[in-house]
Amino acid sequence: MIIAVDGPLASGKGTIARALAARFDLPYLDTGSLYRATGIAVLDAGIDPADEQACAQAARTLEIADIDETRIRTAEAGAMASRVAVLTAVREALFDLQRAFATQPGGAVLDGRDIGTVICPDADVKLYVTADTETRARRRWCELTARGETISLDEMLAQTRERDRRDAERSDAPMRPADDATLLDTSSLSIDAAVAEAVAIVEKRQKA
Repeated sequence: MIIAVDGPLASGKGTIARALAARFDLPYLDTGSLYRATGIAVLDAGIDPADEQACAQAARTLEIADIDETRIRTAEAGAMASRVAVLTAVREALFDLQRAFATQPGGAVLDGRDIGTVICPDADVKLYVTADTETRARRRWCELTARGETISLDEMLAQTRERDRRDAERSDAPMRPADDATLLDTSSLSIDAAVAEAVAIVEKRQKA
């Protein structure tokens, strides 16, 4: 069973995807981590983020097992991820890696922004997890400040809006719900309630 979980920043898709992977005993991949790791690699190498081929080469050398989870969760990594994600050559470089993970025996759970539309259009279950912009910005702000980063809520809101705009307007694989995805709005839901709804959606699809 392949479960695709898409949605914008801080919608709760990662939390939900990890919970689904545990519930249905499936391997899990946060595909956004690949773009964040590429962004960090670009920064470390001093590559111009507008140099598409150099950024794509950085993406091709990624090893999932070597990704530094601490470094890729910063605001800087998120902003750079959004910049390299608009590059067609980068997306092509990471496509095979994501597709191979999804199609391993038994299936998998993947979360991102184009899983149900591009990476796994044939996924057994597709969820599009969202929440209003202000709620998502506050969630992300709380997460970053708890880790000691210095950023104002207004700055986080501006970054969230810019990230949404860039992800939705990119020419290659723009962020949008798949036509057959089930929408899950987490704006007013607790984590437990959101996970419970997601599990119910998957179980309903299984029975169908």
